[in-house]
Amino acid sequence: MKITYFYNEEWEQGYVRERLPGQEITFLKGTVQDHHELHGSDAEVVSMFVNSHVSKKELDQFPNLKHVATRSTGFDHIDTAETKARNISVSYVPAYGENTVAEFAVGLVLTLSRKINECAKRVQEEGLFSQDGLRGFDLKGRTVGVLGTGRIGAHFIKMMKGFDVKIVAFDAFPKENLAQELGFTYMSLEEVLAQADVVSVHLPYMPETHHILNKKNLMKMKKGSVLVNTARGALVETEGLVHALKEGVLAGVGLDVLEEEGFIDDETKLLFGGHPKKDVLKTTLENHYLIEHPAAIITPHNAFNTEEAIKRILDTTTDNILAFSRGEGKNLIP
Repeated sequence: MKITYFYNEEWEQGYVRERLPGQEITFLKGTVQDHHELHGSDAEVVSMFVNSHVSKKELDQFPNLKHVATRSTGFDHIDTAETKARNISVSYVPAYGENTVAEFAVGLVLTLSRKINECAKRVQEEGLFSQDGLRGFDLKGRTVGVLGTGRIGAHFIKMMKGFDVKIVAFDAFPKENLAQELGFTYMSLEEVLAQADVVSVHLPYMPETHHILNKKNLMKMKKGSVLVNTARGALVETEGLVHALKEGVLAGVGLDVLEEEGFIDDETKLLFGGHPKKDVLKTTLENHYLIEHPAAIITPHNAFNTEEAIKRILDTTTDNILAFSRGEGKNLIP
């Protein structure tokens, strides 16, 4: 089977070739748009990242194309109406980083509860080896609130159970079997916010969840609680977050995403395309109250970014290609 593979990092070539033995693979650096010379290519399969656009113009370059294997969860960079019209199947990566993002969220919780960031800064920046003002709190026996119990939220719950905490959760579509299996209780959003010492956000972003945490309900959180968001920035109203910190309702916040980022529908776009609002965010961060707040930790939308997660993307993609070579459909878009 003839495969054209558009790669981003050099190590991908050896990794992919090992997982697709016996296939005739042409590796090309960059995107489909970087290679206009491919007109009339005899490739039967094309694999690309989310930074390549595949429309009628690009499909015309591959007259023998039978399958497109995108290495991403999102597939809005592909003209699926055109692929269907040409009887070209398209596969994608439905999930790759559930535990990865959950681990990062746990890391933020620990960093806040034990003031690890402030501890490190004191030693590194001030040259002081003092514990004054750095007293944290144990997680054991505390109540942890989880907003969203999908794949990432469920992984987060499993991990937090190891700290001997009580878990309460909010989800618009409760999964009672999951609650019974993992040992947590569903409650209303207001009840979770009122009871939890730690709240971690794992909700999808949509019009219904825009500012689901806002100035009004953030002020109803348990006094001295901490909030972590590794999901989408616009789930949390920035003004409300700042107000809750200033008023001492929140003792700390850990954010891997900011409202000012806008909506990112597929994190993997950030790996090779950079952030679409990079220049705007630089100015925003320079003026952002939260940057200078000692109880706030802000990281650059990096929760998904591990070596293992990226390899899972390649593993799923190569499995999709192998399934296609056997005449089977795997992870095909509808």
